Amino acid sequence: MGLSSTEKLRRLYEIFKGSDRVLIPVNADPDAIASAMAVKRLLWRKVAEIVISHVNVIKRPDNLTMIRLLGAPLVPWANIDRAVFNRTIMVDSQPNHHLSFVDIVPDVLIDHHPITDASAKFKDIRPHYGATSTILTEYLRAAKIRPSAKLATGLFYGIKTDTSNFERQTTIEDVRAFQFLFRYANAHLIRKIEYAEIRFDFLKYYKTAISNMRFRKGRVFIYLGTVVSPDICVLIADFFMRVNRVGHSIVSGVCGGLLVVIMRNDGLRKNAGSLSKRSFGHLGQAGGHKSMARAEIELSKLPKDLNLKNHKSVTNWIIRQIEKPSKRKIQEKNN
Repeated sequence: MGLSSTEKLRRLYEIFKGSDRVLIPVNADPDAIASAMAVKRLLWRKVAEIVISHVNVIKRPDNLTMIRLLGAPLVPWANIDRAVFNRTIMVDSQPNHHLSFVDIVPDVLIDHHPITDASAKFKDIRPHYGATSTILTEYLRAAKIRPSAKLATGLFYGIKTDTSNFERQTTIEDVRAFQFLFRYANAHLIRKIEYAEIRFDFLKYYKTAISNMRFRKGRVFIYLGTVVSPDICVLIADFFMRVNRVGHSIVSGVCGGLLVVIMRNDGLRKNAGSLSKRSFGHLGQAGGHKSMARAEIELSKLPKDLNLKNHKSVTNWIIRQIEKPSKRKIQEKNN
């Protein structure tokens, strides 16, 4: 039988002392931001300092609006002096999920993504949960902390987005946390975050996507070329899942020396996480959940003759990687 939330909270608190300076690095999205805010609240007055730092460039309008309205105190990773901190906490991610995380050995790891071989003094990884915000809500309740309106709104929105309004992987625990947070969340703030306007300079990516999309067997493949942030790929992938007949959207782009591939599907007899790992895991970091996944490949790992300025060429390469992973593995083994 698993440990109760109260016992897990006790073990979490045992790791820290009053003089600790704590760093929480996040690959910022609503679930990660809200989870980090919850950890900061849990450790309030229990440690000397807590800093939340984002390793990614935040461009999505809803994320920017969430940070602004909730007053989330995020510091860019480039501005962090890691030598200042003696404790590190990771939420909604694991060391192999982002290149900036690879040399981090966290003291605490709380996540809902599939388990990797990451080590930590305290680990709470629940892949069956729809959101890390659900896990942190359980910790807050165990600590008998009534969340502020802003914290409750963040956690509420984190669950809402990561479960896609309970259309993706969801447990009864997600529903219970959602119901609890509903009492304290600010509906006006949630609407403002959800309906954040698309930035005008993002419109060109939608044009590129529509002009270059390939539709095959219920899958839409889109290569956007160079993007200012991987969040652009996420926005486009989510957008195309609303299109009739699209059961799986695969959107890719180049950013920060990486080819980023974002996958979304309707969850019917499909597993985006497994597909991402089979197709791109041998080239870089890849994985995710049943209905959403991500792969990040260093450009140096791509074929030398792959022209990243040729949308058709890159799209064809991605299609081959996804549609023939078994054949590709056999060819590589023979070589």
